[in-house]
Amino acid sequence: MTTPSTIRVVIPLKVKRRNGRPRIVPPADLDAVDEPMPDPRTLRAIARAWDWRRRLERGEVTTLSDIAQAEQVTLPFVSRTIRLAYLSPMVLERLLIYRRPSALPLDKLAAAALAPWAEQPEMIFD
Repeated sequence: MTTPSTIRVVIPLKVKRRNGRPRIVPPADLDAVDEPMPDPRTLRAIARAWDWRRRLERGEVTTLSDIAQAEQVTLPFVSRTIRLAYLSPMVLERLLIYRRPSALPLDKLAAAALAPWAEQPEMIFD
């Protein structure tokens, strides 16, 4: 009799719904990593801001109003969110590569993007 060439690993996970979205939850007795992760909404907002910035730079759209119409969102939302594309490289590295969470909510993070790059890391992470 030959041994099977595959190994089956079973991890008892639960699927719970939160705000209508499924979320995989590990078992309670499993040691969770205590390292905080950034909010997925923040990561999505940064990606969206960079997409809008690239579209402006390529000439696909000419104004923020064009983006707002195409995305079916308000102009103030676009103008506030696009600021995230102008965060300092150090802040973006800590948020996106090292996955450090921001100490600020998304609206204050966008406002912090207006500060000089040298001041942003203290404002956002401390």
